[in-house]
Amino acid sequence: MRKAKYIFITLLFFSITLSMSGATQEKYADTTSQVLSTDTTVNDLLDEAALELNDTTAIDEIAEGGAYTQLKTKFIDGGAGFMSLVAIVLILGLACCIERIVYLSMSEIDAKKFMQNLENKLNTEGVDAAKELCRNTRGPVASICYQGLLRIKESSESIERSVSSYASVQVGNMEKGCSWITLFIAMAPSLGFLGTVIGMVISFENIEMASDINPTIVASGMKVALITTIFGIITAIILQLFYNYILSKIDHLTAQMEESAITLMDILNSKKA
Repeated sequence: MRKAKYIFITLLFFSITLSMSGATQEKYADTTSQVLSTDTTVNDLLDEAALELNDTTAIDEIAEGGAYTQLKTKFIDGGAGFMSLVAIVLILGLACCIERIVYLSMSEIDAKKFMQNLENKLNTEGVDAAKELCRNTRGPVASICYQGLLRIKESSESIERSVSSYASVQVGNMEKGCSWITLFIAMAPSLGFLGTVIGMVISFENIEMASDINPTIVASGMKVALITTIFGIITAIILQLFYNYILSKIDHLTAQMEESAITLMDILNSKKA
């Protein structure tokens, strides 16, 4: 009886142990499946993020590569005739601007240092050495000083008139070609507005031919009108920026000439005294 009791207790212990082991295995399996599902979810999120990053990169590449294409397309849509005229105006205007900028940049010197060297030449080596310095120095400042030295034996009033007259000539040389730039600035938006008027005429002709007011018919002509206007205004803005820069350089050189002329007259007057 006691032996049967022990056997029953042993069997009960083993059954409880097996049930606990099964529950532990099930719990471990559930935890493992949750971890695996979590890892899968994280991997899926990473894959989606990578795909989105690749898509964003692709979109950026398309946007970067499509800017020139879109600009070219809009240029073609504006009509070859008037858009070519606007492009020619832009090219000619930029050519004039670049030529003036190069000329004015080559004319700029350190005026104060030049006048110091000129004074030293006059005091140490004489008038001929000062003239040689002016001839070997580029720019309007050296030119007006050379004109003053040519008349060093004349009266101060005569030297001042000569320098002032030659300074006016130099200002005219600096402003040479600026009238063409202003012409191109005025022509660019005018061509754009002309394209606008022609585009509207095309729209009305299409409406008349179709005998119906269809948005598609009207849009084709208005598109040409607006594109030509936009490109004309952009061209005028670009040329206007260059023109204002040129004017600022001319003003700077003119101020240098005036200051150098005053310094030259002081040097010559002190030398005569």
